[in-house]
Amino acid sequence: MSIRAVVWDVDDTLFDYTAADRAGMRGHLLAEGLLDGYDSVEQALTRWRRVTDAQWARFSAGEATFQGQRRDRVRVFLGTELTDDEADEWFERYIGHYEAAWALFPDVLPVLDALAASHRHAVLSNSSLTVQDRKLRVLGVHDRFETILCAAELGVSKPQAGAFHAACSALGLAPHQVAYVGDHPEIDGRGAADAGLLSVWIDRGGAYTSDDGPGGPRRIASLAELPAILGADTRFGAPSTFR
Repeated sequence: MSIRAVVWDVDDTLFDYTAADRAGMRGHLLAEGLLDGYDSVEQALTRWRRVTDAQWARFSAGEATFQGQRRDRVRVFLGTELTDDEADEWFERYIGHYEAAWALFPDVLPVLDALAASHRHAVLSNSSLTVQDRKLRVLGVHDRFETILCAAELGVSKPQAGAFHAACSALGLAPHQVAYVGDHPEIDGRGAADAGLLSVWIDRGGAYTSDDGPGGPRRIASLAELPAILGADTRFGAPSTFR
């Protein structure tokens, strides 16, 4: 049976989270006068990314709330005991710099336009609905999606099959009728494949060297390759750059 819907990850798939986070934190640290404690801006950004990944893993494992992991990111990064209000205020100041750098990847609107008539679309993110709903509105693509599901509200996160199946259920489709597109080889790629969806792993920077065999995620370097994988009746598309 053909693929009838595409479910999308958001951060680093549709939205260039890494670039926005780096630009936002660079501006925030400069404004806060915190760069003097590091040998370089890059060292500070690397520490922020390491702390973010560790606290996000706790949230994904159900060990922290969404707001709690934000507060702990600030406390660990600063190495300071802060009240919840103090941590929230620090993070909100960072958010101002971060949001100023928000942007879609350049291949997003063309592929959404190309697939608009042939496929239904939804979002499944490991973030929270409050964050992703607003983000998609600001980026101008919110109305492209029938439904937006997030781990904080679902109570289950990728790579667990239940998260992917919740998205399929929201669309009223079986997993084999749905494609999932995400940037992480395990959380998105392997998770979606194991859940029975057509898994498409977008690896724009070629950062990973491993590649799954038959039954694993289909690896692409640009969303321009997606219509060909879906068999969409469109002139838009490009051959895979990975062999």
